[in-house]
Amino acid sequence: MKFTDSMDSFLYTYVLVIILIAAGIYFTIATKGVQVRMFRDALRVIMEKPAKKGSVSSFQALMVSTASRVGTGNIIGVASAIMLGGYGAVFWMWVIAFIGGATAFIESTLAQVYKKRAVNGGCYGGPAYYIEAALHSRVLGVAFAIAMILTYAGGFNMLCSYNLQSTFKSYSFYNDTVTPIVIGAITAFLVAFCLFGGGKRIVKVTSTLVPFMGCAYVLVAVIVVILRAPVLPAVFSRIFHEAFDFHAIFGGFVGSCMMYGIKRGLYSNEAGVGSAPNAAAAADVSHPVKQGLVQMISVFIDTLILCTCTAFLCLCSGVDPSGITDNATYVQEALHAVLGGFGPVFLTVSMVLFAFTTLIGNLFYMDNLLIYLHKKIPSGRFMLGFRLAAVLLIFAGASMKASLLWNLADILMGFMAIINIPVIVTLHRTALTALKDYCAQRRAGKNPVFKAETVGLEGKLDFWE
Repeated sequence: MKFTDSMDSFLYTYVLVIILIAAGIYFTIATKGVQVRMFRDALRVIMEKPAKKGSVSSFQALMVSTASRVGTGNIIGVASAIMLGGYGAVFWMWVIAFIGGATAFIESTLAQVYKKRAVNGGCYGGPAYYIEAALHSRVLGVAFAIAMILTYAGGFNMLCSYNLQSTFKSYSFYNDTVTPIVIGAITAFLVAFCLFGGGKRIVKVTSTLVPFMGCAYVLVAVIVVILRAPVLPAVFSRIFHEAFDFHAIFGGFVGSCMMYGIKRGLYSNEAGVGSAPNAAAAADVSHPVKQGLVQMISVFIDTLILCTCTAFLCLCSGVDPSGITDNATYVQEALHAVLGGFGPVFLTVSMVLFAFTTLIGNLFYMDNLLIYLHKKIPSGRFMLGFRLAAVLLIFAGASMKASLLWNLADILMGFMAIINIPVIVTLHRTALTALKDYCAQRRAGKNPVFKAETVGLEGKLDFWE
Protein backbone atom coordinates (compact mmCIF):
# COMPACT_ATOMS: atom_id res chain seq x y z
CA MET A 1 0.00 0.00 0.00
CA LYS A 2 2.75 2.47 0.93
CA PHE A 3 4.55 1.77 -2.35
CA THR A 4 1.43 2.33 -4.47
CA ASP A 5 0.58 5.48 -2.47
CA SER A 6 4.06 6.87 -3.08
CA MET A 7 4.06 5.93 -6.77
CA ASP A 8 0.58 7.40 -7.29
CA SER A 9 1.54 10.65 -5.56
CA PHE A 10 4.79 10.97 -7.53
CA LEU A 11 3.13 10.37 -10.92
CA TYR A 12 0.31 12.85 -10.40
CA THR A 13 2.36 15.48 -8.57
CA TYR A 14 5.47 15.69 -10.73
CA VAL A 15 4.71 14.01 -14.06
CA LEU A 16 1.13 13.64 -15.28
CA VAL A 17 -0.20 17.00 -14.12
CA ILE A 18 2.50 18.70 -16.16
CA ILE A 19 2.28 16.62 -19.36
CA LEU A 20 -1.53 16.39 -19.42
CA ILE A 21 -2.14 20.11 -19.00
CA ALA A 22 0.83 21.15 -21.17
CA ALA A 23 -0.15 18.79 -24.01
CA GLY A 24 -3.84 19.75 -23.81
CA ILE A 25 -3.09 23.47 -23.91
CA TYR A 26 -0.57 23.04 -26.72
CA PHE A 27 -2.97 20.96 -28.84
CA THR A 28 -5.77 23.46 -28.18
CA ILE A 29 -3.57 26.30 -29.44
CA ALA A 30 -2.10 24.29 -32.34
CA THR A 31 -5.57 23.28 -33.59
CA LYS A 32 -6.89 26.82 -33.02
CA GLY A 33 -9.41 25.58 -30.50
CA VAL A 34 -10.74 22.65 -32.53
CA GLN A 35 -13.03 21.61 -29.66
CA VAL A 36 -14.89 24.94 -29.96
CA ARG A 37 -14.26 25.94 -33.56
CA MET A 38 -15.46 22.67 -35.08
CA PHE A 39 -17.98 21.49 -32.50
CA ARG A 40 -20.94 21.88 -34.89
CA ASP A 41 -19.07 20.03 -37.63
CA ALA A 42 -18.36 17.22 -35.19
CA LEU A 43 -22.07 16.84 -34.45
CA ARG A 44 -22.78 16.65 -38.19
CA VAL A 45 -20.09 14.02 -38.83
CA ILE A 46 -21.42 11.70 -36.13
CA MET A 47 -24.48 10.85 -38.22
CA GLU A 48 -22.62 10.12 -41.47
CA LYS A 49 -23.05 6.59 -42.83
CA PRO A 50 -20.00 4.52 -43.86
CA ALA A 51 -19.19 4.17 -47.55
CA LYS A 52 -19.34 0.36 -47.39
CA LYS A 53 -22.45 -1.37 -46.14
CA GLY A 54 -21.72 -3.31 -42.96
CA SER A 55 -18.62 -1.27 -42.06
CA VAL A 56 -18.23 0.40 -38.68
CA SER A 57 -19.74 3.90 -38.75
CA SER A 58 -18.48 6.98 -36.91
CA PHE A 59 -21.46 6.71 -34.57
CA GLN A 60 -20.78 3.04 -33.81
CA ALA A 61 -17.10 3.76 -33.06
CA LEU A 62 -18.25 6.63 -30.82
CA MET A 63 -20.58 4.29 -28.95
CA VAL A 64 -17.81 1.71 -28.42
CA SER A 65 -15.41 4.26 -26.94
CA THR A 66 -18.17 5.99 -24.98
CA ALA A 67 -19.38 2.65 -23.57
CA SER A 68 -15.87 2.05 -22.23
CA ARG A 69 -15.55 5.61 -20.91
CA VAL A 70 -19.04 5.83 -19.39
CA GLY A 71 -19.10 3.66 -16.33
CA THR A 72 -18.44 3.62 -12.63
CA GLY A 73 -15.90 6.44 -12.95
CA ASN A 74 -18.67 8.86 -13.87
CA ILE A 75 -20.40 8.12 -10.56
CA ILE A 76 -17.98 6.69 -8.00
CA GLY A 77 -14.94 8.48 -9.43
CA VAL A 78 -16.61 11.88 -9.22
CA ALA A 79 -17.82 11.20 -5.67
CA SER A 80 -14.26 10.18 -4.76
CA ALA A 81 -12.83 13.42 -6.20
CA ILE A 82 -15.28 15.56 -4.20
CA MET A 83 -14.80 13.60 -0.96
CA LEU A 84 -11.00 13.72 -1.16
CA GLY A 85 -10.36 16.97 -3.03
CA GLY A 86 -13.37 19.13 -2.20
CA TYR A 87 -15.70 21.17 -4.39
CA GLY A 88 -12.83 22.64 -6.43
CA ALA A 89 -12.07 19.22 -7.93
CA VAL A 90 -15.15 19.63 -10.14
CA PHE A 91 -13.63 22.68 -11.85
CA TRP A 92 -10.37 20.86 -12.59
CA MET A 93 -12.34 17.96 -14.07
CA TRP A 94 -13.94 20.48 -16.43
CA VAL A 95 -10.52 21.89 -17.34
CA ILE A 96 -9.01 18.48 -18.10
CA ALA A 97 -12.08 17.60 -20.20
CA PHE A 98 -12.00 20.85 -22.19
CA ILE A 99 -8.32 20.74 -23.09
CA GLY A 100 -8.53 16.94 -23.29
CA GLY A 101 -10.93 17.33 -26.21
CA ALA A 102 -8.04 18.60 -28.35
CA THR A 103 -5.81 15.74 -27.15
CA ALA A 104 -8.52 13.19 -28.01
CA PHE A 105 -8.82 14.76 -31.47
CA ILE A 106 -5.10 14.41 -32.17
CA GLU A 107 -4.71 10.81 -30.98
CA SER A 108 -7.83 9.54 -32.76
CA THR A 109 -6.95 11.31 -36.01
CA LEU A 110 -3.51 9.67 -35.89
CA ALA A 111 -5.13 6.28 -35.27
CA GLN A 112 -7.18 6.76 -38.44
CA VAL A 113 -4.20 7.89 -40.52
CA TYR A 114 -2.07 4.87 -39.54
CA LYS A 115 -4.83 2.23 -39.30
CA LYS A 116 -4.33 -1.23 -40.78
CA ARG A 117 -6.47 -3.10 -43.29
CA ALA A 118 -8.07 -6.28 -41.98
CA VAL A 119 -8.44 -9.48 -44.02
CA ASN A 120 -12.22 -8.99 -44.18
CA GLY A 121 -11.81 -5.49 -45.63
CA GLY A 122 -12.37 -3.68 -42.34
CA CYS A 123 -9.76 -1.77 -40.40
CA TYR A 124 -8.09 -1.69 -37.00
CA GLY A 125 -5.35 0.20 -35.22
CA GLY A 126 -4.49 2.32 -32.22
CA PRO A 127 -1.42 3.75 -30.44
CA ALA A 128 0.63 0.54 -30.64
CA TYR A 129 0.19 0.58 -34.40
CA TYR A 130 0.92 4.28 -35.01
CA ILE A 131 3.93 4.07 -32.67
CA GLU A 132 5.48 1.29 -34.75
CA ALA A 133 4.41 2.65 -38.15
CA ALA A 134 5.49 6.25 -37.59
CA LEU A 135 8.35 5.93 -35.08
CA HIS A 136 9.54 2.50 -36.26
CA SER A 137 9.76 1.30 -32.66
CA ARG A 138 8.32 -2.15 -32.09
CA VAL A 139 9.66 -2.10 -28.50
CA LEU A 140 7.71 1.06 -27.61
CA GLY A 141 4.60 -0.27 -29.32
CA VAL A 142 4.83 -3.49 -27.33
CA ALA A 143 5.36 -1.52 -24.11
CA PHE A 144 2.16 0.45 -24.75
CA ALA A 145 0.17 -2.68 -25.62
CA ILE A 146 1.27 -4.40 -22.42
CA ALA A 147 0.52 -1.29 -20.35
CA MET A 148 -2.99 -1.09 -21.80
CA ILE A 149 -3.67 -4.79 -21.20
CA LEU A 150 -2.58 -4.45 -17.57
CA THR A 151 -4.68 -1.30 -17.19
CA TYR A 152 -7.94 -2.44 -18.77
CA ALA A 153 -7.98 -6.19 -18.15
CA GLY A 154 -6.40 -5.68 -14.72
CA GLY A 155 -6.57 -2.35 -12.88
CA PHE A 156 -9.73 -0.86 -14.41
CA ASN A 157 -11.76 -4.07 -14.34
CA MET A 158 -10.82 -4.90 -10.74
CA LEU A 159 -11.79 -1.39 -9.67
CA CYS A 160 -15.01 -1.56 -11.68
CA SER A 161 -15.91 -4.83 -9.95
CA TYR A 162 -15.27 -3.27 -6.53
CA ASN A 163 -17.30 -0.17 -7.36
CA LEU A 164 -20.19 -2.35 -8.48
CA GLN A 165 -20.37 -4.37 -5.28
CA SER A 166 -19.88 -1.23 -3.13
CA THR A 167 -23.27 0.14 -4.28
CA PHE A 168 -24.92 -2.64 -2.24
CA LYS A 169 -23.43 -1.41 1.04
CA SER A 170 -26.49 0.67 1.86
CA TYR A 171 -28.76 -2.40 1.89
CA SER A 172 -29.48 -4.34 5.08
CA PHE A 173 -28.40 -7.69 3.59
CA TYR A 174 -24.84 -6.46 2.94
CA ASN A 175 -22.09 -8.34 4.77
CA ASP A 176 -18.52 -7.05 4.53
CA THR A 177 -17.10 -10.55 4.08
CA VAL A 178 -19.73 -12.50 2.14
CA THR A 179 -21.43 -9.96 -0.15
CA PRO A 180 -18.31 -8.87 -2.11
CA ILE A 181 -17.49 -12.53 -2.80
CA VAL A 182 -21.03 -13.33 -3.97
CA ILE A 183 -21.38 -10.25 -6.18
CA GLY A 184 -17.84 -10.69 -7.50
CA ALA A 185 -18.64 -14.31 -8.42
CA ILE A 186 -21.91 -13.38 -10.16
CA THR A 187 -20.24 -10.56 -12.08
CA ALA A 188 -17.31 -12.76 -13.10
CA PHE A 189 -19.68 -15.51 -14.24
CA LEU A 190 -21.76 -13.17 -16.42
CA VAL A 191 -18.64 -11.65 -18.00
CA ALA A 192 -17.25 -15.14 -18.65
CA PHE A 193 -20.57 -16.18 -20.20
CA CYS A 194 -20.30 -13.29 -22.66
CA LEU A 195 -16.59 -13.76 -23.38
CA PHE A 196 -16.95 -17.44 -24.17
CA GLY A 197 -19.65 -16.93 -26.77
CA GLY A 198 -22.87 -17.35 -24.87
CA GLY A 199 -23.63 -13.76 -24.07
CA LYS A 200 -24.59 -12.10 -27.36
CA ARG A 201 -28.11 -11.51 -26.09
CA ILE A 202 -26.84 -10.04 -22.81
CA VAL A 203 -24.45 -7.73 -24.65
CA LYS A 204 -27.21 -6.64 -27.03
CA VAL A 205 -29.65 -5.95 -24.20
CA THR A 206 -27.16 -4.02 -22.07
CA SER A 207 -25.85 -2.02 -25.05
CA THR A 208 -29.45 -0.98 -25.65
CA LEU A 209 -30.21 -0.26 -22.01
CA VAL A 210 -27.05 1.71 -21.19
CA PRO A 211 -27.81 4.69 -23.48
CA PHE A 212 -31.32 4.69 -22.01
CA MET A 213 -29.92 4.53 -18.47
CA GLY A 214 -27.42 7.27 -19.31
CA CYS A 215 -30.26 9.56 -20.39
CA ALA A 216 -32.31 8.54 -17.34
CA TYR A 217 -29.32 9.28 -15.07
CA VAL A 218 -28.94 12.75 -16.59
CA LEU A 219 -32.68 13.35 -16.16
CA VAL A 220 -32.62 12.29 -12.50
CA ALA A 221 -29.62 14.54 -11.84
CA VAL A 222 -31.38 17.48 -13.52
CA ILE A 223 -34.47 16.84 -11.38
CA VAL A 224 -32.33 16.87 -8.23
CA VAL A 225 -30.71 20.15 -9.28
CA ILE A 226 -34.08 21.73 -10.09
CA LEU A 227 -35.49 20.68 -6.72
CA ARG A 228 -32.44 22.16 -5.01
CA ALA A 229 -32.09 25.20 -7.32
CA PRO A 230 -31.82 27.77 -4.48
CA VAL A 231 -28.44 26.33 -3.43
CA LEU A 232 -26.91 26.49 -6.94
CA PRO A 233 -25.31 29.95 -6.56
CA ALA A 234 -23.59 28.84 -3.34
CA VAL A 235 -22.41 25.59 -4.99
CA PHE A 236 -20.90 27.42 -7.97
CA SER A 237 -19.29 29.96 -5.68
CA ARG A 238 -17.65 27.27 -3.57
CA ILE A 239 -16.46 25.32 -6.65
CA PHE A 240 -14.62 28.35 -8.05
CA HIS A 241 -13.41 29.58 -4.67
CA GLU A 242 -11.78 26.24 -3.82
CA ALA A 243 -10.52 25.71 -7.38
CA PHE A 244 -8.50 28.93 -7.22
CA ASP A 245 -7.33 28.65 -3.62
CA PHE A 246 -3.74 28.28 -4.79
CA HIS A 247 -2.33 28.56 -1.29
CA ALA A 248 -4.22 25.41 -0.28
CA ILE A 249 -3.45 23.67 -3.59
CA PHE A 250 0.29 24.18 -3.62
CA GLY A 251 0.60 23.96 0.15
CA GLY A 252 -0.51 20.33 0.00
CA PHE A 253 -0.73 19.38 -3.66
CA VAL A 254 -0.91 15.60 -3.14
CA GLY A 255 -4.36 15.93 -1.55
CA SER A 256 -5.52 19.04 -3.43
CA CYS A 257 -8.62 19.61 -5.52
CA MET A 258 -6.45 20.10 -8.62
CA MET A 259 -4.76 16.71 -8.30
CA TYR A 260 -7.98 14.81 -7.61
CA GLY A 261 -9.86 16.68 -10.35
CA ILE A 262 -7.17 15.79 -12.88
CA LYS A 263 -6.87 12.16 -11.70
CA ARG A 264 -10.60 11.46 -11.72
CA GLY A 265 -11.17 13.52 -14.89
CA LEU A 266 -8.52 11.49 -16.70
CA TYR A 267 -9.86 8.21 -15.28
CA SER A 268 -13.32 9.12 -16.55
CA ASN A 269 -12.69 10.58 -20.03
CA GLU A 270 -9.34 8.86 -20.82
CA ALA A 271 -8.21 11.69 -23.15
CA GLY A 272 -4.54 11.18 -23.97
CA VAL A 273 -4.41 7.73 -22.38
CA GLY A 274 -4.59 6.00 -25.77
CA SER A 275 -7.65 3.79 -25.31
CA ALA A 276 -10.23 5.48 -27.55
CA PRO A 277 -7.96 5.44 -30.65
CA ASN A 278 -8.36 1.66 -30.71
CA ALA A 279 -12.08 2.14 -31.37
CA ALA A 280 -11.56 5.20 -33.58
CA ALA A 281 -9.34 3.25 -35.99
CA ALA A 282 -12.17 0.81 -36.75
CA ALA A 283 -14.48 3.47 -38.22
CA ASP A 284 -15.04 3.62 -41.98
CA VAL A 285 -14.77 7.33 -42.79
CA SER A 286 -13.63 9.29 -45.85
CA HIS A 287 -11.21 11.44 -43.84
CA PRO A 288 -9.28 10.77 -40.58
CA VAL A 289 -10.28 14.15 -39.15
CA LYS A 290 -13.92 13.10 -39.11
CA GLN A 291 -13.27 10.42 -36.50
CA GLY A 292 -10.97 12.75 -34.56
CA LEU A 293 -13.88 15.17 -34.24
CA VAL A 294 -16.25 12.38 -33.21
CA GLN A 295 -13.94 11.13 -30.44
CA MET A 296 -13.61 14.72 -29.20
CA ILE A 297 -17.38 14.69 -28.62
CA SER A 298 -17.05 11.50 -26.57
CA VAL A 299 -14.86 13.32 -24.03
CA PHE A 300 -17.49 16.04 -23.66
CA ILE A 301 -20.32 13.54 -23.24
CA ASP A 302 -18.39 11.70 -20.57
CA THR A 303 -17.07 14.52 -18.40
CA LEU A 304 -18.90 17.76 -19.19
CA ILE A 305 -22.30 16.03 -19.10
CA LEU A 306 -22.27 12.80 -17.06
CA CYS A 307 -19.58 13.69 -14.53
CA THR A 308 -21.09 17.14 -14.05
CA CYS A 309 -24.46 15.51 -13.39
CA THR A 310 -22.97 13.39 -10.59
CA ALA A 311 -21.12 16.39 -9.14
CA PHE A 312 -24.18 18.62 -8.95
CA LEU A 313 -26.39 15.77 -7.81
CA CYS A 314 -24.07 15.35 -4.82
CA LEU A 315 -23.27 19.00 -4.14
CA CYS A 316 -26.88 20.23 -4.37
CA SER A 317 -28.28 17.46 -2.16
CA GLY A 318 -27.12 19.06 1.07
CA VAL A 319 -25.44 15.83 2.22
CA ASP A 320 -22.10 16.46 3.96
CA PRO A 321 -19.57 13.86 2.76
CA SER A 322 -17.16 14.48 5.64
CA GLY A 323 -18.62 11.70 7.81
CA ILE A 324 -18.97 9.18 4.96
CA THR A 325 -16.20 6.69 4.26
CA ASP A 326 -17.51 5.03 1.08
CA ASN A 327 -17.86 6.80 -2.28
CA ALA A 328 -20.96 4.88 -3.43
CA THR A 329 -22.70 5.55 -0.11
CA TYR A 330 -22.18 9.29 -0.59
CA VAL A 331 -24.00 9.26 -3.94
CA GLN A 332 -26.76 7.04 -2.59
CA GLU A 333 -27.33 9.26 0.44
CA ALA A 334 -27.39 12.31 -1.81
CA LEU A 335 -30.09 10.72 -3.97
CA HIS A 336 -32.01 9.50 -0.92
CA ALA A 337 -31.99 12.96 0.61
CA VAL A 338 -33.83 14.40 -2.40
CA LEU A 339 -35.75 11.50 -3.96
CA GLY A 340 -36.33 9.17 -1.01
CA GLY A 341 -36.12 5.38 -1.37
CA PHE A 342 -36.19 5.54 -5.18
CA GLY A 343 -32.74 7.17 -5.30
CA PRO A 344 -30.49 4.38 -3.97
CA VAL A 345 -32.33 1.71 -5.99
CA PHE A 346 -32.00 3.76 -9.17
CA LEU A 347 -28.27 4.21 -8.53
CA THR A 348 -27.77 0.47 -7.98
CA VAL A 349 -29.51 -0.39 -11.27
CA SER A 350 -27.48 2.26 -13.10
CA MET A 351 -24.22 1.00 -11.61
CA VAL A 352 -24.98 -2.63 -12.49
CA LEU A 353 -25.59 -1.76 -16.14
CA PHE A 354 -22.76 0.76 -16.46
CA ALA A 355 -20.27 -1.56 -14.75
CA PHE A 356 -21.22 -4.62 -16.78
CA THR A 357 -20.85 -2.93 -20.17
CA THR A 358 -17.59 -1.31 -19.03
CA LEU A 359 -16.17 -4.71 -18.04
CA ILE A 360 -17.14 -6.23 -21.40
CA GLY A 361 -16.01 -3.18 -23.37
CA ASN A 362 -12.61 -3.12 -21.67
CA LEU A 363 -12.02 -6.78 -22.53
CA PHE A 364 -13.11 -6.33 -26.14
CA TYR A 365 -10.19 -3.89 -26.52
CA MET A 366 -7.84 -6.76 -25.69
CA ASP A 367 -8.27 -8.69 -28.97
CA ASN A 368 -6.69 -5.87 -30.98
CA LEU A 369 -3.76 -5.59 -28.56
CA LEU A 370 -3.11 -9.33 -28.40
CA ILE A 371 -3.10 -9.56 -32.20
CA TYR A 372 -0.49 -6.79 -32.23
CA LEU A 373 1.71 -8.58 -29.69
CA HIS A 374 1.46 -11.94 -31.49
CA LYS A 375 1.57 -10.44 -35.02
CA LYS A 376 -1.38 -12.75 -35.73
CA ILE A 377 -4.60 -13.97 -34.15
CA PRO A 378 -3.57 -15.79 -30.92
CA SER A 379 -4.29 -19.50 -30.54
CA GLY A 380 -7.53 -20.67 -28.98
CA ARG A 381 -5.66 -22.10 -26.00
CA PHE A 382 -3.91 -18.79 -25.31
CA MET A 383 -7.17 -16.81 -25.53
CA LEU A 384 -8.88 -19.27 -23.19
CA GLY A 385 -6.13 -18.82 -20.60
CA PHE A 386 -6.12 -15.03 -21.00
CA ARG A 387 -9.88 -14.72 -20.61
CA LEU A 388 -9.93 -17.00 -17.58
CA ALA A 389 -7.24 -14.85 -15.94
CA ALA A 390 -9.22 -11.68 -16.76
CA VAL A 391 -12.38 -13.17 -15.23
CA LEU A 392 -10.49 -14.19 -12.06
CA LEU A 393 -9.22 -10.61 -11.69
CA ILE A 394 -12.80 -9.33 -11.86
CA PHE A 395 -13.76 -11.79 -9.10
CA ALA A 396 -10.76 -10.80 -6.96
CA GLY A 397 -11.30 -7.06 -7.39
CA ALA A 398 -14.70 -7.13 -5.69
CA SER A 399 -13.09 -8.12 -2.37
CA MET A 400 -9.96 -5.96 -2.44
CA LYS A 401 -9.31 -2.64 -0.68
CA ALA A 402 -10.66 0.43 -2.49
CA SER A 403 -7.55 2.55 -1.86
CA LEU A 404 -5.26 -0.09 -3.37
CA LEU A 405 -7.49 -0.51 -6.43
CA TRP A 406 -7.71 3.25 -7.06
CA ASN A 407 -3.91 3.49 -6.78
CA LEU A 408 -3.36 0.59 -9.20
CA ALA A 409 -5.83 2.03 -11.73
CA ASP A 410 -4.26 5.49 -11.50
CA ILE A 411 -0.69 4.18 -11.80
CA LEU A 412 -1.36 1.85 -14.75
CA MET A 413 -3.38 4.51 -16.57
CA GLY A 414 -0.56 6.95 -15.88
CA PHE A 415 1.99 4.68 -17.58
CA MET A 416 -0.23 4.56 -20.69
CA ALA A 417 -0.38 8.35 -20.79
CA ILE A 418 3.39 8.66 -20.23
CA ILE A 419 3.97 6.58 -23.37
CA ASN A 420 1.13 7.92 -25.53
CA ILE A 421 1.31 11.68 -24.96
CA PRO A 422 4.99 12.19 -25.96
CA VAL A 423 4.27 10.06 -29.05
CA ILE A 424 1.29 12.13 -30.18
CA VAL A 425 3.25 15.33 -29.48
CA THR A 426 5.98 13.97 -31.78
CA LEU A 427 3.47 13.02 -34.51
CA HIS A 428 0.90 15.79 -34.08
CA ARG A 429 1.92 17.71 -37.22
CA THR A 430 0.52 14.87 -39.30
CA ALA A 431 -2.85 15.39 -37.60
CA LEU A 432 -2.61 19.18 -38.04
CA THR A 433 -1.88 18.79 -41.77
CA ALA A 434 -4.86 16.46 -42.07
CA LEU A 435 -7.02 19.04 -40.25
CA LYS A 436 -5.86 21.80 -42.60
CA ASP A 437 -6.73 19.61 -45.61
CA TYR A 438 -10.14 18.77 -44.15
CA CYS A 439 -11.00 22.44 -43.53
CA ALA A 440 -9.87 23.44 -47.04
CA GLN A 441 -12.13 20.83 -48.62
CA ARG A 442 -15.04 21.86 -46.40
CA ARG A 443 -14.60 25.52 -47.43
CA ALA A 444 -14.67 24.38 -51.07
CA GLY A 445 -18.04 22.77 -50.44
CA LYS A 446 -16.72 19.20 -50.76
CA ASN A 447 -17.20 16.12 -48.66
CA PRO A 448 -13.58 15.79 -47.46
CA VAL A 449 -11.68 12.78 -48.83
CA PHE A 450 -8.20 12.02 -47.54
CA LYS A 451 -5.16 10.84 -49.51
CA ALA A 452 -1.79 9.73 -48.12
CA GLU A 453 0.18 12.27 -50.15
CA THR A 454 -1.62 15.06 -48.28
CA VAL A 455 0.58 14.36 -45.26
CA GLY A 456 3.63 13.16 -47.19
CA LEU A 457 3.03 9.47 -46.48
CA GLU A 458 2.30 8.13 -49.96
CA GLY A 459 3.19 4.44 -50.18
CA LYS A 460 3.55 4.15 -46.40
CA LEU A 461 -0.05 3.60 -45.31
CA ASP A 462 -2.41 0.64 -45.61
CA PHE A 463 -5.28 3.03 -46.33
CA TRP A 464 -5.61 6.40 -48.05
CA GLU A 465 -3.55 5.68 -51.18
